[in-house]
Amino acid sequence: MRPFTTLEADACPLPLSGIDTDQLIPARFMNRTRAEGYGGCLLHDLRFDADGQPRPDFPLNLPRYQGAQILVARRNFGSGSSREAAVYALSDFGFRCIVAPSFGDIFAANAVNNGVLPARVTEEACEVLLARLVSGSGHMHVNLEDSELRLDELRINFMLDPVWRAKLLNGWDDLDLTLSYGPAIAEFQERDRTGRPWALPQVSSR
Repeated sequence: MRPFTTLEADACPLPLSGIDTDQLIPARFMNRTRAEGYGGCLLHDLRFDADGQPRPDFPLNLPRYQGAQILVARRNFGSGSSREAAVYALSDFGFRCIVAPSFGDIFAANAVNNGVLPARVTEEACEVLLARLVSGSGHMHVNLEDSELRLDELRINFMLDPVWRAKLLNGWDDLDLTLSYGPAIAEFQERDRTGRPWALPQVSSR
């Protein structure tokens, strides 16, 4: 996984609350392999009508937001089932950062494990960002080291669990995170071996 330090990209507003994982990737599309890609299925039932035609007023279909790598939505983004494919769909579509006041816990963890930043902001800040994006301003700068979003003259701090922040900054998965504690683990093992020799497994001489 590539490290995430900064991102400068266009942002797309999605002024909806409670976008759940079934909306992000409807279950009927989850029989495909990851190699086939999930981007075309992202928010399918919101992006397309019953005849499969793009809804012209849906933000992700508007020409001005094509190529956006940052998505700004309202509260409770990614709630619902634990399907990791919801993050695959966002990532394959091109999104590397999701900004919202709150996220589903499992969704947020899956996002981090796939290199997508779930940046949590206040509801007030979210509404300001959405208004700016709808009115015309669309280029944002994300700085994970400073936990800051910039849009024109706006400076907005976002929140992220410190462990998730470390994983994204270093491009680590869970195994890499564990290995980063290698020296501390080795020190504990040596200290424990000296202090509690009786607790070590005994190797039979037979």
